[in-house]
Amino acid sequence: MDLSFARFPSGRITALPVELAIVLVGVASRQAASPTARVQAAIDRIACTGRRLAPADGCFDGATASALTRWKAE
Repeated sequence: MDLSFARFPSGRITALPVELAIVLVGVASRQAASPTARVQAAIDRIACTGRRLAPADGCFDGATASALTRWKAE
């Protein structure tokens, strides 16, 4: 998986107008304040505190984590 930033093919960068940046900030703030975002944040809080939605072994499956650890040690 390549997580590096995409390179610009032409090598030129175009500056966006300030007004567009203001509109994008407004859209992002309205989305963050939406009922859907609030419910998702509540679910995330429950998952972190109650561990109801989190896997028992953490981020990885336990068997996969063990296999990766053994592979790295070899």
